[in-house]
Amino acid sequence: MTTSTGPRRLTTSAMIASFADPGQATVAAPFGTALCDLAEQDERVVGLTADLGKYTDMHIFAQKFPQRFFQMGMAEQLLLGAAAGMAEVGLVPFASTYSVFATRRAYDFLCLDAAEPRMNVNVVGGLPGLTTGYGPSHQATEDIAIFRAMPGLIIVDPCDSVDIIGAVPQLAATQGPTYLRLLRGKVPVVLDQYDYTFELGKAKELRAGRDVVLVSSGLMTMRALQAAEQLAAHHVDVAVVHTPTIKPFDEATVLSAIDTDRLAVTLENHSVVGGLFETVASAVARRGLGRRVVPIGLPDAFLDAGALPTLHDRYGLSTASIVSKVLAEL
Repeated sequence: MTTSTGPRRLTTSAMIASFADPGQATVAAPFGTALCDLAEQDERVVGLTADLGKYTDMHIFAQKFPQRFFQMGMAEQLLLGAAAGMAEVGLVPFASTYSVFATRRAYDFLCLDAAEPRMNVNVVGGLPGLTTGYGPSHQATEDIAIFRAMPGLIIVDPCDSVDIIGAVPQLAATQGPTYLRLLRGKVPVVLDQYDYTFELGKAKELRAGRDVVLVSSGLMTMRALQAAEQLAAHHVDVAVVHTPTIKPFDEATVLSAIDTDRLAVTLENHSVVGGLFETVASAVARRGLGRRVVPIGLPDAFLDAGALPTLHDRYGLSTASIVSKVLAEL
């Protein structure tokens, strides 16, 4: 990508799975902290990981509750099978690994050991979507698509630390399996500015606007809000609807926002196949609304390795890319 001052120099390491902007307010390890807070109140809560405690913030739980932490090694099928067994005897397990391993390697174990008998197994997936530059082996660009078809599985795609802290106790209190797309490390604080509280299964309008409605999930809600501010300089009034729960999906709120004369756009850190866009599009079709929905998301392809800012620019997830796409559609 070039600018008027020449080539843009991007030096972010491919190993850094962070999307916080410079100077942005963050919370360190919100998942690990929230899980510890929950465990102090509920002795049934246990934590498991597949050799990825440090990289999923589960190490914080392990340090505080060593007798309730289980290191399963690099064996994701065993991880989810053991979590299901713990749930069957009344424990509340949170099992962490990378999203690619939970979905691609261990699907059958989660499906038959947890989903079919409706066990309270909470899967926490690190590096969802394009949050690492490692390449296709670690980029879980299709995790929602894989898990959406599993009967009874709840899917949460949090925007920030506010969502994560709010989601953890609600997931633990839910019967049946859940999947949380983890944002780890120093996670931005975004939603505290919008009189917002996470509610499982609910979408919420964060910002009103007469010209465009952006329906977003995950880190793309942060980008949608940033794009809305920049589009205001172009005299484009933008609404933002945040949908942290992908399944069960809040059709009523989202379709009410889409069924207007405004340009409707979905934004997701996931393939355009099988994720938020297709969830919204299928709901629109079933209701016979006849509205066009424009997707912003990752392509149906294996993505490159590299620095995250470069990759987000390349694949259209950056704020500048969103602004350009919206202006081109108006």
